[in-house]
Amino acid sequence: MLHVLTHNILPVFAMLALGFVMGRMKTASIDEARAVNRIAFLVLQPPLIFMLLTGLDLGAIHWGALGLYALCEVIGFTLAFLLARHVLGCDLAEAWLLGMAVVFVNTLLYIWPIATLIYGEAGAMPITAIVALDASVSFAFFIISSELIAGKGDLSGTFRRMARNPVLGTILLSIALNLASVPIPEPIQTAARFAGAGAAPMMLFAMGVVLSSHSIRPGPTIAAISAAKLLGLPLLVAAAFAIGAPDSDWRQLFLMASAGPAGAMSFSLALLYGVKTDNIAPVIVWTSVLSLLSLAWLA
Repeated sequence: MLHVLTHNILPVFAMLALGFVMGRMKTASIDEARAVNRIAFLVLQPPLIFMLLTGLDLGAIHWGALGLYALCEVIGFTLAFLLARHVLGCDLAEAWLLGMAVVFVNTLLYIWPIATLIYGEAGAMPITAIVALDASVSFAFFIISSELIAGKGDLSGTFRRMARNPVLGTILLSIALNLASVPIPEPIQTAARFAGAGAAPMMLFAMGVVLSSHSIRPGPTIAAISAAKLLGLPLLVAAAFAIGAPDSDWRQLFLMASAGPAGAMSFSLALLYGVKTDNIAPVIVWTSVLSLLSLAWLA
């Protein structure tokens, strides 16, 4: 457990911590972090998603287990959104992204690199399947829904922005190429790997800088959403697999994924669409710190 924590988890967490420290020391500014986040989100993340989705072996996925995990995400999001909106009194956009933070775990930027370090690419296949699900279905859903909420009824403007969104375009293109079994030329793969490698550290660093400007004092909303993320979702996944797939060999890694910190993507979307981050930011900080030991134990 200690070796996993020091050799696999903390090196990835270090980029978030570095951004947080540099932000507190005023070495990196919020404006610089927002610019870094935008470039990483819109320029470097698409190649990362492209390589993931075009290279995914669809035949190796345990679709029943993945479907069960997806059902847990739907239930968890619905409950978290209702909690944030109707019990904690958050506005629609903030409650929507807080619900996303509970179920959209930081798999792409955090859990996936850690799992690959520990188990190798083949052994981390369950995490890769969740990343593919979140990158192709969940992420697209939250981008589109956030656009619709931010658009406030301006459907034509919303659809124009979605049509120009490189992440959505990459998701659709990658899925189409995979289903059609189109081979990806080696130079394109090399370029995508080179660019995509920078997405996770840059976004984690930028998130740390922006998070450093927020108070992380755990008020009722922060405590409730953090608890829903760190306890509620793992318990939901554990119960679902105990009932629906008790013998699945993907169960343990799915449980590890569900216990990860709240996703950076909810924070990135909040920055992109001008949604208040006073609660989203501390949720990510607290869940990132508190999940260190639980991830090391589950891994």
